[in-house]
Amino acid sequence: MTHCYSMRQHSNGSGLSDSPIIDLRQVVKTFETPSGPITALRNINLQVRAGEYVAVVGKSGSGKSTLMNLIAGIDCPSAGEVTVAGAAVHALNQEQLARWRGRKVGIVFQFFQLMPTLTIAENVMLPMDFCDSWPARERRARAVALLERVGIAEQADKLPTTLSGGQQQRAAIARALANDPQIIVADEPTSNLDSHTSEAVLGLFSKLAAEGKTILLVTHERDVTSYVTRTITLADGAIIAGAGASRDARFRVIEEVSYV
Repeated sequence: MTHCYSMRQHSNGSGLSDSPIIDLRQVVKTFETPSGPITALRNINLQVRAGEYVAVVGKSGSGKSTLMNLIAGIDCPSAGEVTVAGAAVHALNQEQLARWRGRKVGIVFQFFQLMPTLTIAENVMLPMDFCDSWPARERRARAVALLERVGIAEQADKLPTTLSGGQQQRAAIARALANDPQIIVADEPTSNLDSHTSEAVLGLFSKLAAEGKTILLVTHERDVTSYVTRTITLADGAIIAGAGASRDARFRVIEEVSYV
C-alpha cells in the first residue's frame, strides 16, 4: 500500500494553507462530436484552499459537471494544468488516477449510486476494500461509525432500496468519507431531495468543511449562500464570478455551522 501523493503546505496563521489544494491553470476541455468539436470549458483558472466550501452554479450546459469531473480525475483536460491535493492530475495515467482518487477525493453523486445488492454498511466499506486503506477487521466498525455520524447507523444492515432518498444520500456521503479524503466533490446532491432534507445535507457538508474538508458542490440551487464560503458562477464554459480563493474560509464556515 503506497501513499504517493502529498503536498507541502504552509500556514498563513489563519489555519488555512497558503497553497491551494485545488489549482487549475488555463484549463480547456473539448469534446469531439459527430457535428464537430464542442468546447465545454474555456481557459479556466481556479484556486480553492483547504477548508473552503464552494458552490459551483450555472445553467444546464454551462460546464459545471465537466469542471467537477476534471477536479475529481474522472476526465482529463484537453489543455492546461489540473493540480489537486498535490498531484498533477492532468499527467497521471488511468491506474494512477484511480489510486489517487480513491484516497484523495470522495464523490457524492446525484442519484446516490449505491450498490443495490449490498447493505448500506457494505457500500460504505467498498472504498476501503478498493484502496486497502483500513485493516479488514476494522472496516465494518469504521463504516458503522461513519453511518452514525451522518445519522443513519440504524440502517447499516439494510439494502439501499429500503431507505428514503435522504437516507440514501447520507449513506453516499458516508461512503465518500470512507478513506478520509481531503476533498469532497458533490454533483447535484440535493436535486432529488425535499427542502428539509436538502438543508440537512448542506448543513452536514458545512460541518465537514469546518473540520478541514474541502467541499465542492455542483448545484442548480442558488439559495446556498448561507452555507458556502464562496460561489463560483459558470456560463458558456467560463468562470464569470468567484474564481479567487477565499482567505478566511474556515472561520466563515465555523460561524455558519452554528446555525445548522
